[in-house]
Amino acid sequence: MFAIWLQSASGGLGSLGGLALPVLFFIVLYVLMILPNQRKQKKWQEMLGQIKSGDRVTTNGGIRGTVLTVKDDSVILRVQPDGVKLEFVKSAIAAVTTEDQAPA
Repeated sequence: MFAIWLQSASGGLGSLGGLALPVLFFIVLYVLMILPNQRKQKKWQEMLGQIKSGDRVTTNGGIRGTVLTVKDDSVILRVQPDGVKLEFVKSAIAAVTTEDQAPA
């Protein structure tokens, strides 16, 4: 009788152990992938919010230029060598290089 009770108790514990592995996997996934991505996204949003006229920026397409005008959701860049003005949405800006920091 004791052996039957022991088998049923270990069977219940086994199902709890089977649940622990997916929970542990999700926690590791969150810490290694989701959390750093959220931090990077927040930092990028702050960078976009601080763009001002005169900043040098690089777009996702690799175009480098100087910000002339900042609107709600777009910026106008002056691109060298001919001084062509181009309008981009803010989300197309990959990096901002101000005068006090070197390009990355």
